[in-house]
Amino acid sequence: MLGIAISNARKIVDTRNKLTHGYDEIENVQIWSILIKHLPVLKVEVEQLIFK
Repeated sequence: MLGIAISNARKIVDTRNKLTHGYDEIENVQIWSILIKHLPVLKVEVEQLIFK
């Protein structure tokens, strides 16, 4: 992924595809879990990239 260190990058893309293309139904609980568990980590990683 062009040397940008984002953990779970493949899972992020896969989830985006499921949401936008409606491949499978995703329950609200799954989305909430992603937001609570993984979004804070992604925020820190992106901030580190921006403010390097």
